[in-house]
Amino acid sequence: MKKTAFCAAILAMGLAASCAWAFEPLPTTSPETPADNPTTEAKVALGKQLYFDKRLSIDGTVSCNSCHNVMGSGTDNRPVSVGVGGKHGGRNAPTVWNAAYLSVQFWDGRAATLEDQAKGPILNPVEMGMPSAAEAENRIRAIPGYVTAFQQIFGKTNPVTYEHIAQAIAAYERTLLTPNSPVDRYLKGDQNALSDAALRGMKRVEQIGCTACHTGPDFAGPAMPVGQGFFQKFPIYAENNPYVAKYRLMDDDGRYAVTHQDADKHLWRVQTWRNVALTAPYFHTGSVPTLDEAVRVMARSQLGLTLKDDEVADIVAFLNGLTGEFPQQTMPSLPQTPNRTLTPQ
Repeated sequence: MKKTAFCAAILAMGLAASCAWAFEPLPTTSPETPADNPTTEAKVALGKQLYFDKRLSIDGTVSCNSCHNVMGSGTDNRPVSVGVGGKHGGRNAPTVWNAAYLSVQFWDGRAATLEDQAKGPILNPVEMGMPSAAEAENRIRAIPGYVTAFQQIFGKTNPVTYEHIAQAIAAYERTLLTPNSPVDRYLKGDQNALSDAALRGMKRVEQIGCTACHTGPDFAGPAMPVGQGFFQKFPIYAENNPYVAKYRLMDDDGRYAVTHQDADKHLWRVQTWRNVALTAPYFHTGSVPTLDEAVRVMARSQLGLTLKDDEVADIVAFLNGLTGEFPQQTMPSLPQTPNRTLTPQ
């Protein structure tokens, strides 16, 4: 397949190493792990426990899995998530599946790594509500089984730290990959993996320019160094665009909230197309209920195009072909606290 115009621009800027083919199969293994957080089976198991443990929230009601459900799409399929005390977040929860392939995390790219990302929700007053990292550490230290596991993995000198909590959760999240989608199988040579409609949709997203942004194995942009995000303004075509008001597309300033630079207003990390058929509702507002409507919004807002119904149907067929194989997840057993409770009454 020919390279995209975006890749040509990347080459012109001397960034050949970042240029990717428009369509790449998802690898079956996680990207290289950070040198200071090597993956081990025990660490992944501990991270999975922490990921599911609601005791990491102030009132014992919310876990990582509450908003990023790995028994399903890696989201909660709500417009915005509900945190402690029934508080509502401001943005739609992105999927955790294949997040290991993103160079930055969160909609606005404020976290450089999965480790950095894991630290955020626990202390966020709207999400899990722990008042400080020290309080989160104390909560875990009060659970004997966790202390033993942290000692075995991180050593006996101060094993339970907030950094180690985040490292364990990130190690588990790096296992959450969904390879072998129909598109992957087609790219590897199975000519029968995609329907005729999906093949037309694949051609269409190249022709109209979607692959200027949605490239690489995660369909979230070209390969970038960890901590360097691939961002795009959204919406580009805001004037005379009925979707802007209907779906509140400009109510949030995006990356500007992180950098406070005017150039970053309404700038967002390009989102993955992997498993996009399962992650409705769409966009940072979580206000678009269906995938076909999301395709129309993107075409109008990013490309200035109004697509015909058959074009939308073909693109949706292609996007459905990016639903991968989900590794089986089972609920972990959590260490207990006999004869006492840890959460406030």
